[in-house]
Amino acid sequence: MATAPRQQTAGVMAEPRIARIKQPKKVFVNSIDSYSSKYISKLLSREELLSKLMDCDVVLYNISQHAEQLEEALWAVSALHNEMEHFSGPKLFILISTVMTWACSKPVDPDDLELPFTDEIFWSRRPHPNFKQHIDLEKRVVKMGKTNRMLFSTYVVASGLQYGMGEQVFHYYFKNSWLGQEHEISIFGDGKNIIPMIHINDLASVVQNIIEHQPKPYYLIAVDGSNNTMEQIVKAVASELGSGKIQKKPVDEAYLVQDFSVTEIDSMLVNLRMEAVHIKKLLSVSWLCEFGLVENIELVVEEYRQTRRLLPIRLCVLGPPAVGKSTISKKICEHYKLHHITLKDTISETISQLKAAVKNAGPDAKDSAAEAQELLSSLKDAGEQNEGVLDEQLKVLKDKLMSNPCRNQGFVLDDFPKTYEQAKELFEVEEHDGASQTFYSRKISPEFVLYLDASDSFLMDRMINLPERLVQEHSYEPELFLKRLARYRENSTDEETVTNYFVEMDISPLYLEISSSDQPDCSLLMQKIVDTVGQPRNYGPSSREVEEEEERRKAEQRIRREIQERAEEEQKEAEEARSRAERWEEWIKSLEEVRQQEEEQLEALSVPMRSYLMEHVLPTLTQGLTECCRAHPQDPVDFLVPNSLSV
Repeated sequence: MATAPRQQTAGVMAEPRIARIKQPKKVFVNSIDSYSSKYISKLLSREELLSKLMDCDVVLYNISQHAEQLEEALWAVSALHNEMEHFSGPKLFILISTVMTWACSKPVDPDDLELPFTDEIFWSRRPHPNFKQHIDLEKRVVKMGKTNRMLFSTYVVASGLQYGMGEQVFHYYFKNSWLGQEHEISIFGDGKNIIPMIHINDLASVVQNIIEHQPKPYYLIAVDGSNNTMEQIVKAVASELGSGKIQKKPVDEAYLVQDFSVTEIDSMLVNLRMEAVHIKKLLSVSWLCEFGLVENIELVVEEYRQTRRLLPIRLCVLGPPAVGKSTISKKICEHYKLHHITLKDTISETISQLKAAVKNAGPDAKDSAAEAQELLSSLKDAGEQNEGVLDEQLKVLKDKLMSNPCRNQGFVLDDFPKTYEQAKELFEVEEHDGASQTFYSRKISPEFVLYLDASDSFLMDRMINLPERLVQEHSYEPELFLKRLARYRENSTDEETVTNYFVEMDISPLYLEISSSDQPDCSLLMQKIVDTVGQPRNYGPSSREVEEEEERRKAEQRIRREIQERAEEEQKEAEEARSRAERWEEWIKSLEEVRQQEEEQLEALSVPMRSYLMEHVLPTLTQGLTECCRAHPQDPVDFLVPNSLSV
């Protein structure tokens, strides 16, 4: 039975970038999807797979990222080579290998380490110790292609580390930057090593050109023209998706990261300056990222988001005071893993950051410290004047919504904007070329607007029953609350309301009536929101998180079971104690009854004897004792016996 991974055979094409072949060809592409391979291998024998290969004009095997494909690739090229005499036409075998077969090559010129490795000197390449099987396969593929190139041509493409369309080797850095859970993204090693790379679509274009033109050189290096260092790559990813801060760690710590395989660690530590000479001279590649990941970081990050469906969810929650906006907003954030944004918290956070920037400013940062101090003073003055929302505050809020965390995961904007003008200032961008058309900021404009509403009597009742702490925190003192509620109702009746603004943006608000604070009603409300917004668009739990959740669930079940068993045991012991007490009481009662019966029987048996003694014995005994007392004999017994006998 074959170890056959998920393959594709297509009448004209098997990859999107191979679709533009001039002469229609049938192409076989092996898949590196190990999950599918495991199951297809149960159904597809080597004989069946060979028949599929024989039916194709082009056979493409990619071994650049999964070593388990080596054995099947060797079998495939050997089987085809042995069947050449049965070919119905020329066939092409392309092996996509890896630049790791060059990892230990000696410098082109020891005196000039800047000289790049090129495919013109492929014979001098030396592999990384963990990639010796790759170079052995490369040599065998090349050798089999020399037997009869007119009938069976073979090519080896040494691919740089691939990026784009969701990432694989570099996924750790993209994911950690996107999540924002680590303030600094780790680089393992000094980061000065040069990483040969190529965008996955550019690699597909190279393959397409080889199929179309079949160049004379049979060994080609496929790398872009970037020659970026690992530090430059990680810095670019971290800046576009996260805080932009990096930290260097010892290489050994990379092996402690569960997201890394040994192959990926080896690849990220490679240091090769390479140039794809044959591709530049002989092929017409339509480059997407000719100058590398760093130069095209925005495009690559957008591909990453789109491919993995890591799209932000942006909501705006509005409504009268005390209707429960913050409660619902926090529940939404918890469900979708979004950022809870309020104007008050954003300004407070910014003021703290500005204070720290002014305090810690060095001698070389006088200008930036002065700007921070100026903005800090403006925000403080705006807060003291209490004249509504000022331009400085709106700018701070807009910057917050434009920050990478909000652009990555999304946000819930709680209780803002309150007026049409505020919405216009926050979400609109400047007009282009003096045109009268209105443009909205796609990066921060909400996708969904939720309007919570309730009757004034319900809101008053809720406010009255709030804890004092919440009353002080939200400024819900009765007089102030009534003014805020009246102002909200008044703003809702203006000609230009916030609702009108969102309708103009083609956003249909979801109106939700609040009539109860009970938990079932809150759950029903959340279900309506989830039905409207849809499924989360972020990373699900990792394998470690799944394991931890499973362990937590099992621990909770064990605790509940132990509590239940303990309760059952206590109940059983209580029942046994109660049963023992009842039996003891019954035994005591029974014993008392037996004793009473025995006493009654003894009493009944003693009546004749007592009557006899009273009638016949006691009178004589009394008389004898009386005589004894009168006579005072020396031996009362001897005195009484004759007298009793005489009686």
